[in-house]
Amino acid sequence: MDPKEQLDIIRRGTSGIISEGELLKKLTESAARNKPLRIKAGFDPTAPDLHLGHTVLIQKLKHFQDLGHHVLLLIGDFTGMIGDPTGKSETRKSLTKEDVQANAKTYTAQVFKILDEKKTEVVFNSEWMERLTSADMISLASKYTVARMLERDDFQKRYQDGRPIAIHEFIYPLIQGYDSVVLKSDVELGGTDQLFNLLVGRELQKEMGQAPQVVITMPLLEGLDGVQKMSKSYGNYIGITEPSSEIYGKVMSISDNLMMRWYELLSDVSKDALDEIKAGRVHPKEAKEALAFELTARFWSQEAAEKAQADFKALFARKEVPDEIEEFHMTGAPGSVLVGKVMVAAGLAKSTSEAIRLIDQGGVKVDGERAANSKAEIPTNKPVLLQVGKRFFKRIIFS
Repeated sequence: MDPKEQLDIIRRGTSGIISEGELLKKLTESAARNKPLRIKAGFDPTAPDLHLGHTVLIQKLKHFQDLGHHVLLLIGDFTGMIGDPTGKSETRKSLTKEDVQANAKTYTAQVFKILDEKKTEVVFNSEWMERLTSADMISLASKYTVARMLERDDFQKRYQDGRPIAIHEFIYPLIQGYDSVVLKSDVELGGTDQLFNLLVGRELQKEMGQAPQVVITMPLLEGLDGVQKMSKSYGNYIGITEPSSEIYGKVMSISDNLMMRWYELLSDVSKDALDEIKAGRVHPKEAKEALAFELTARFWSQEAAEKAQADFKALFARKEVPDEIEEFHMTGAPGSVLVGKVMVAAGLAKSTSEAIRLIDQGGVKVDGERAANSKAEIPTNKPVLLQVGKRFFKRIIFS
């Protein structure tokens, strides 16, 4: 494909490219020499399962792979034992080698739900890091100053607040950068929160006589609540190993605004199709069904997605849920809130006493389940469908 056409595909959904001019030059040289670019992305196996937020990067790797470039999937089994300090207000607890190795096995199995296993080179940074001597580590540490490390927002805040920064945390970005030197990467992908680490790779490559890698940052995917980034700690995630019915149902629960964001970052629909959805020429319900189907099929199969869709439609048909449901946006602190309070705020009850009466009469449902009593609560980490009686519905979006 023409380098400019490749750039258009690569640019979709990205937060930043440093720099587009360098990337276009690399793509042009790659085409002229018929030599694929080396595209790197690293994952520290600090937990056993991946969620949709992780797949934003993997999808972009797939775009490069489809364009004929060589994908290097780096499993940070060495760096995983250090713990990435990015965005942390305190030192991470270090994982054991056994923990990291066990998690790494699950990662490699999960990423090939998206990437072509035959066209992906999986590498582990322990392969070269465990061979470095103490003298080698001192030499690597001499390439960066403490002052430059403290330019990182998270380190700077911790230093100013008098919170400890362990020496090994300074080593983390150096090792991530050194990985790029060893792999001779042309492009490295990472989340927006990884920008500092990615730029260290560029600097170390220059120091060691290599052409600096292009850095591409991807946005952090908002979770089911549409506010916080997708994270297990926030409970607003969709795991890619969850049952197909769960994936389909959870995607159908998101707001229309969040749906557009997910289309940008997760979907493989064409640019023309995406433009049709953005312009409102596709009904939001149909667009959401298509997205739920696409993501379910990606992680399971076409047949599993068809069954999940049919089951979902049958469930809602039995419960006589209308196609059009008004959304109500409500501020909610992390945790949960009383059903009655939400009913009053959303206009489904005139007062708290009326809300309590309706709940006690068994006429209130949350996501299809009857509210047990007036002390029942709604979790604020995801959208919920609130039903009062047979005819009154509101989709509650917490923020």
